[in-house]
Amino acid sequence: MMSAPPLVMTLALLTPAVVFPADFNAVSGDRASGCLPQSRSEVLARFGVVATSQPLGAQAGLEMLKKGGNAVDAAVAAAAVMNVVEPGSAGVGGEVFAIVWLAKEKKLLALNGSGRAPSGATPAHLAERGYQGRMPLHGIDSATMPGAVDGWDALLRRAGTMSFKEVLQPAVDIAEQGYAVTERIHHDWIYGAEVLAADPDSIETYLLDGKPPPVYSIFRNPNLARTFRLLQAKGRDAFYKGEIASAIVAKSQALGGTMTRADLADTHATWVTPISTNYHGYDVFELPPNTQGFAVLEMLNILEVCAPKLGVDLGALGPRSPLYWHLLVEAKKLAYADLYVFNADPEFAPAPVDRLISKAYAAQLCQRINLNKASVPELKGDMVGGTVYLAAADRWGNMVSFIYSIYDTFGSGVTVPGWGFVLNDRGALFSLDPKSPNLVQPGKRPFHTLVPGFVMKDGEPQTAFGLMGGGQQAQGHVQVLVDMIDLHANPQGASDAARFAHAQVDNTLYLESNLFALVGAPLSALGHKVVASNGDDMGGFQAITLSGGVYRAASDHRKDGEAVGW
Repeated sequence: MMSAPPLVMTLALLTPAVVFPADFNAVSGDRASGCLPQSRSEVLARFGVVATSQPLGAQAGLEMLKKGGNAVDAAVAAAAVMNVVEPGSAGVGGEVFAIVWLAKEKKLLALNGSGRAPSGATPAHLAERGYQGRMPLHGIDSATMPGAVDGWDALLRRAGTMSFKEVLQPAVDIAEQGYAVTERIHHDWIYGAEVLAADPDSIETYLLDGKPPPVYSIFRNPNLARTFRLLQAKGRDAFYKGEIASAIVAKSQALGGTMTRADLADTHATWVTPISTNYHGYDVFELPPNTQGFAVLEMLNILEVCAPKLGVDLGALGPRSPLYWHLLVEAKKLAYADLYVFNADPEFAPAPVDRLISKAYAAQLCQRINLNKASVPELKGDMVGGTVYLAAADRWGNMVSFIYSIYDTFGSGVTVPGWGFVLNDRGALFSLDPKSPNLVQPGKRPFHTLVPGFVMKDGEPQTAFGLMGGGQQAQGHVQVLVDMIDLHANPQGASDAARFAHAQVDNTLYLESNLFALVGAPLSALGHKVVASNGDDMGGFQAITLSGGVYRAASDHRKDGEAVGW
């Protein structure tokens, strides 16, 4: 990447005064052709495409493709840039999951790059630290081992063609030269500022006079560039056994945490077998526990098996029908009830996944759905969000569905001094209940919200897709899949369509405003506790579909992203 032009260097010294046009109330313009309700057309490309929630990330991935790299190289390059430009959502202090279609091998791979609890993370230790009843959401005791860098390395070694030296360079350049803070990222940073304020290193790295950087201002993170440069020079061991490992452990110890050099050295991603179900002729693949992937498959099975038994056809009803949404929400409640009971690290508490994702089990659940009345689920906790999802595909037919995160916005809020990144707070999803399968234990992986998705048809790859957003992910996967499979929407149309987010903990159904205006009253009459909401609760969707030798890509208008191809 070329050095920044003088204008950019000058602008970096300015703090722009931003006035949002709150009184700009013009109505939306009309599309001339295609799917008229869509915000924009799909992005079409022959030789490769990348879709992310921030344009600089997508462009970094595209840069790798144009240099001869493949989809895995592009995904890692894009992910590294997303650490720079969406620091509150994901980064090297977090974890990664991926589904990869290898065209030459005609094989679907799945990677679990989630971190484990430190060797000293026990209920007794948490009690000594003053935590009773539930895990801390932030702080050093909420952090698990960062799995992202090892996950990147595992992906590149197994299926990439480039090294850290090449794929991390765009992130180095942007971290050093700076980037302009967008409206959506600034919005997320506002909440994150409260989390960051508890740690002096976080304040120094991410706040300006105690506040988030203003919209349109230029933000730099030279310490994060230093992290990437060391990875370029010395590889993943610099993070898990070298200088960065020393800094992580020192920070943990200074705050009373229990991370050790051995914990970091033992961090390794795991190749796993994806789980799947067939939904109306399409094979949908998700990751097994400790992710919430099986809830997607269970929910799809309920819809496929129970809808005919109940005399309902989702495709015929369509998304303007209250009954359409009622059935989706009721299926979600049933699937999430099992999710909260069973999902955990399978090395410690194996879940009966084969049974839960079977059509026979779905048939048993049909009697629990009343088309005339909303059910009240057993109360369980819901998960927050703060995640990056991206997809990439290349000229050889390889496709990557990739998601990574530091969990809540700015994770634990704990920044590793001198290296410019925060540690995750994924340990918040452990439990202190001795009866829970997610009881915190050393070396255990927590309940995980992250889940990439993939669709195949007749043995051929069709769609790499995902939808970030904590507990919204599994229910969001199903909504966009029903849009594409039952309602025949293209990926961008599925992205643009209004969504719901159901909170299991208090049984509240959040509907985007136009959907609320359309079906809120009749759903309320069925007994749903309906609340009007906006895109902040609905996650961010990206997708790439392969159709007749052409890639068709979508990016969610609720975020700042784009799909780019060549």
